[in-house]
Amino acid sequence: MLDVQIAIAKTNKYASRESGDTAEVVERPHGGFSVVLADGQGSGRSAKTISHLVTTKAVSLIKDGVRDGAVARSVHDYLFAYRAGKVSATLVILTVDLASRTLVMSRNSHCPILLVNSDAHSGPQDITLIDAPANPIGIYSMTKPVITEIPLQAHTYAVTYSDGFMEAGKRDGNAIDPALLIDEYLRADKTPTARKLADSLLQKGLELDANRPADDMTVLVLTVLPSTPPDDTRILPQIRRMEIEIPI
Repeated sequence: MLDVQIAIAKTNKYASRESGDTAEVVERPHGGFSVVLADGQGSGRSAKTISHLVTTKAVSLIKDGVRDGAVARSVHDYLFAYRAGKVSATLVILTVDLASRTLVMSRNSHCPILLVNSDAHSGPQDITLIDAPANPIGIYSMTKPVITEIPLQAHTYAVTYSDGFMEAGKRDGNAIDPALLIDEYLRADKTPTARKLADSLLQKGLELDANRPADDMTVLVLTVLPSTPPDDTRILPQIRRMEIEIPI
């Protein structure tokens, strides 16, 4: 059996009350889960309005059973028409599809997805950077997502983020290297939870920006880990859990 974990760690730009990044998790009607991450153009209230509009539309379509590629195209068409091609947003959808037993990754973002195949005994075996050119939504009329699909398998980590994290430290000449950080974390802790990895990455981004983020930062981690079989041989209910922590 496999254990799927999704974690989101985010913070807003320094001296800004609202984050322009929005992330949502939604259950798919045919089995599985999707997590949607959008980063609206700019920062603050205007960016939040755009990213919230994008994720709301995407979640609604996913709940209706629309496939991720069509979701991304439809959301682009909606934003393009609604704001007359004058406002952009990045959009990433990560899906655990239980009907096809695959992990589906849809990108309309210049931020990559890092796909990690980690062995519990020897640490990371393979880190693939999924960074094919992908236009943001809302600007160009014929924008399409870049789709990557792989079979579900244990010890898989999919990590992505908004550009605030990707640019962390650059203003001081200390650019972040997410692949190196992930490799270090997985070698130190063979099978970290999604939350632990997301928190560790975001904390490093904050450190590089001297705890004054130059932009909104969001780190999204989806893991597929082997589940530990219960000692009890009886057939027991499979319990799903969701956790959220928000300082106000």
